[in-house]
Amino acid sequence: MSELERIPYASFLWKFGTTSFRTREFNKKIEWQLRLLDEFWQKPENRGLGWEVPTQGQSDIYEVKNRYYDWLVLNGFTKGDDAVKYKAAREKTSGLVDMGLIEREHRLTEVGRKLLEITDNNDFLAKNELGISKDSEIYLKQLLKLHVTIDGKIVRPFIIVLYLLTELDHLSYDEFRYLMPLCTDEESTQFILNSIKVLRESHGSGSIENVLCEFLLSKSNYIKGLNRFISNDFSDALLLSVSMNRKSQLYDKPYINLYRELYSVFMEKDESRILPLFMAINKFSNSSISIKWKNLLFSKTITSVVKKDPLSCIIPLSEETIKSEVHFKKFFYVTMHLFKAMVTLEDYLDLNRRYLGLTNCFIFEDEMVKLDIVPKQFFKGAMEELFKQAFQKSGNLFLDCPMETICHSLKFDKSKILLELNKELNLEISTIEDAFDEVERIRYSRFKELINKKFQNDKLLTLLTDFENRNDEEINNLVTDNADIPTIFEYILGIIWYKCCGQKGKILDYLNLSLDANLLPVTHAAGGEADIVYEYPMSAKYPKHSLLLEATLADGTNQRRMEMEPVSRHLGNHILQNKNHKSYCVFATTYLDINVISDFISRKNSYVWCDRSNPDNYVEGLKIIPLDTSDLKEIVKFEIPYEELYTHFEKAYKATEFHPKRWYDGYVHIANREKLEDIPDYSIAAEPSINE
Repeated sequence: MSELERIPYASFLWKFGTTSFRTREFNKKIEWQLRLLDEFWQKPENRGLGWEVPTQGQSDIYEVKNRYYDWLVLNGFTKGDDAVKYKAAREKTSGLVDMGLIEREHRLTEVGRKLLEITDNNDFLAKNELGISKDSEIYLKQLLKLHVTIDGKIVRPFIIVLYLLTELDHLSYDEFRYLMPLCTDEESTQFILNSIKVLRESHGSGSIENVLCEFLLSKSNYIKGLNRFISNDFSDALLLSVSMNRKSQLYDKPYINLYRELYSVFMEKDESRILPLFMAINKFSNSSISIKWKNLLFSKTITSVVKKDPLSCIIPLSEETIKSEVHFKKFFYVTMHLFKAMVTLEDYLDLNRRYLGLTNCFIFEDEMVKLDIVPKQFFKGAMEELFKQAFQKSGNLFLDCPMETICHSLKFDKSKILLELNKELNLEISTIEDAFDEVERIRYSRFKELINKKFQNDKLLTLLTDFENRNDEEINNLVTDNADIPTIFEYILGIIWYKCCGQKGKILDYLNLSLDANLLPVTHAAGGEADIVYEYPMSAKYPKHSLLLEATLADGTNQRRMEMEPVSRHLGNHILQNKNHKSYCVFATTYLDINVISDFISRKNSYVWCDRSNPDNYVEGLKIIPLDTSDLKEIVKFEIPYEELYTHFEKAYKATEFHPKRWYDGYVHIANREKLEDIPDYSIAAEPSINE
């Protein structure tokens, strides 16, 4: 064996899925692709084809992958700008195979069909005893069963996550990012667990970087590489033989120049090479690698500043590091691999978060990761038995089986959960129903805290402007990228209304949206026409009624076609079902078409049949108030309470003006709310009524 034969890279960490399927609107894309795969295989020309194993008459396996990719483009799932179709098709489906939603030949499994059934029925809101929805329960079971192979060893990452959280209560983002994925077997898991405990007790005297270095230098390939590097004279070939790039040595060529310039500056004391050292760092194609080296070696990292005075920007290395060539080489080798490992782990952070988020069991906030209250107690009681499976393959990945089938300890025991909740919350609750009420109270407390931190009035005003201008990227950054923009608009409208109601009412139920464990919206492939339905008990200011909040993002070309009929139908159905003619609708949008306003005025004096089979079952007159984002801004800016809005809407509804623009500008527009006090007659429009 040649002395300079390349030391191969060996994976030392796990991750969920692949970075090629790290997509926005994650839930929606999974559900959508299941439907597209199911439809693809039903097409007569595709039924008999194989995905990985060619069938009789099939020339190669690339043909079907290319065909599936074209199917994705045809249905708008992807743009069609991937260079290699079959490779893109494989990448976009690999995560579904890992989770057991499709099998190797890419037909839907029993589990995949169950998830597709939930999607087709738009059955996402009902929750189980853990407080998670039906689709999240499927993802939870699949991730519990999912395994990966690291350096020939089996590990079930999700069980590892649960184990660490059970033992440690929470993980900081850095512990989650850099240390958690290193748990690939029982030995490494205990090392990481103990290291986190020591770090927390050290109060800053230790570091995650030191733990990572110790971990890497426990691996045989890294030990071999270090010994080779410090025992031989430096050469380009030597460095490339120990750089252990996952793809090719060619990607590591910038390290050669970096080493030489670093050696010149610190070992040969050549101050003239400081700027070339800085420029050598800029040559890395991975900006994260460059940033780490710059932050290590330079106090200023702006090129123009370093060029002006390189000597004042360089950070000296420790005397220990430069006392001999062996020490210097060890420093370089360890730092090179430390930064590489950190960048890889950073790249997988978002991916791991997205997969865990599918279960609706994890809370990511305040730079911490933790389990939600009920899942925390549930897995705490199951962990002793569950951890025994952490390094074994599950045989049930493709089966839609009960939790107890995965592990017998995964049985929801109400008495145990109640006992642990009382301990956790320092309460003396006697029934599981009361315990769930307390959990719901805490959920609302968290939602109010979220609003206070993330959706202050100035942020809401910014978001409303972003909706008007369709600054989608900014909206996703401010709220979430796991929901589409129309869903986020509904969510923000709900928050605005919750605030103007003094944060009273069961807004999390009224929203009719799927929310993740962080109480942020999730979009599903099923779509749907659910409104926000706010319930108001009788007060001195208004009667008992429901308010339907309809939110839409539309322009002048599509609003009239899309919104007039659904709004009146939704409101009419709601009144017929609930028998309360005091209920009404607020239609909120970024653009109000004059014909839409006209239609809503006409609904005051029209009959609406929502049950075509019964001509005697109709609603006479509908109260629909159209608002645009300028009105919503007014509500937010001046913190207008709902009592005032109700009075304003009632006056606008009863006004005698029927010209749509004059009615909206003079009576509806929130900025004019105080001017309506002197209008003498609101009585011409009749109250909505129900014929029974």
